[in-house]
Amino acid sequence: MEPELMEDPDQVKAYAEADFEIPHRQFIDRLQDFVAEPNFNGVALDLGCGPGDILVRFANAFPLSKIDAVDGSRAMLEHAETFTAPIKDRIRLIHGRLPFVILPQQFYGIIFCNSLLHHLPDPQILWQTIKNATRPGARIAVMDLLRPATREAAEALVEAYATNEADILRRDFYHSLLAAFTLDEIAGQLKETGLPLEIEQISDRHVFIKGIIA
Repeated sequence: MEPELMEDPDQVKAYAEADFEIPHRQFIDRLQDFVAEPNFNGVALDLGCGPGDILVRFANAFPLSKIDAVDGSRAMLEHAETFTAPIKDRIRLIHGRLPFVILPQQFYGIIFCNSLLHHLPDPQILWQTIKNATRPGARIAVMDLLRPATREAAEALVEAYATNEADILRRDFYHSLLAAFTLDEIAGQLKETGLPLEIEQISDRHVFIKGIIA
């Protein structure tokens, strides 16, 4: 397992400055296509918002929305507070760890999450949090890493996608790949929780999980 929280200032800085343009853009593009409601004016929930890049991208994609954004790391939220300053009137940054965090409201119209699943000591923490915060019609979108078949394959992915990144980020990326789940494992998690979500591998290292609560 990888540590659940990123609280080392150097780690937060490296993550915030890393080039996640392609996966983050693809995540929001897929989420937009799935939601298919550019005028969504409800409240969305971002679980594990990190330094705030995807949070800002979501806010730009859905300009009428408001977002509650949760992270367990104060260092990450401090960076997110600065990064999201232009949209501060539309967001609430919330410090807390799942499943103990107290959310400002009971239900959300959209819940999205990027790269949190592999950090949690029990994957059901994420799925149960999502299940408890939704009602019929809510849209769910989760993206995470997939675990390669071997350590050598994980090392190859690090070389392919993080060659020019800081050493600390390369280390974390490698550990994240080893801590991630397979498609079958994720399917088993969803079956256990009873969430009707679709699972799709969208790259050599990413899975996209989506669905509408019935």
